[in-house]
Amino acid sequence: MAADDLPVPSFWDPQRRLEKPDTSALRLIRFITEDDYPPFNFALPDGSLTGFNVEIARALCEELKVACTIQPRRWDTLVPAVAEARADAVIASMAITPENRNQLDFTSPYYKTPARFVGLRGTGQSTPLPEAIPETLTGENIGVQANGAHEAFLHAYFPGAAIRTYPTQAALRLALKSRDVKLIFGDGVSLALWLNGTDAADCCVFAGGPYTESRYFGDGIGIGVRKGNVDLRRALDYALKRLYERGVYADLYLKYFPVGFF
Repeated sequence: MAADDLPVPSFWDPQRRLEKPDTSALRLIRFITEDDYPPFNFALPDGSLTGFNVEIARALCEELKVACTIQPRRWDTLVPAVAEARADAVIASMAITPENRNQLDFTSPYYKTPARFVGLRGTGQSTPLPEAIPETLTGENIGVQANGAHEAFLHAYFPGAAIRTYPTQAALRLALKSRDVKLIFGDGVSLALWLNGTDAADCCVFAGGPYTESRYFGDGIGIGVRKGNVDLRRALDYALKRLYERGVYADLYLKYFPVGFF
């Protein structure tokens, strides 16, 4: 499949028109992130930051025509730094959870972490399975990591499948490569990175989905700003939608996720 044919997710309502914000009072946006979570945010050998989140932040500043800095911090210091006004925004693949909402305000999600099925190539699962419904997978051996949201989802929506649980992702993926299960089910982002890596050895492909039910898989990933900082949140929301409309978001998504997770 050519890169131009890969689906690029959209999290912005095309019918919703956001007004261009007045950024005359916005002189500088101080972004913070982590530096050890490739391909989202990581440090190059020379110490400079890059990654999907980092490039999104830079593109936002360019869209808003506002200067910005992007500094690395330890994960446990990110929320306090923004809450205490020592930084303006955190862009570090932070989930929009009730706990995080108690401390920060968030933009609309700029990506989500869907669940996906993965199957072996050449065994009938090499094409997408939009028909992956309970009836289709009844009696099939489906692997999933134990005691998590993905197992709970399978039990709720695919009760007729023969669900086999594994203690780790490594054990789960080995079960698929060993043909102990027909499909595995899990986090689409981590599975996409595995499929694009050397460990998978081009063994497998996505099969069906994505599945994004928020009850199981959350409300997505947003940019966190200080509580009550409405002007910055609205400016970032406007700029995120503009990045999607102009194709900038698609370019960055395809650059960092040649095997897309949607």
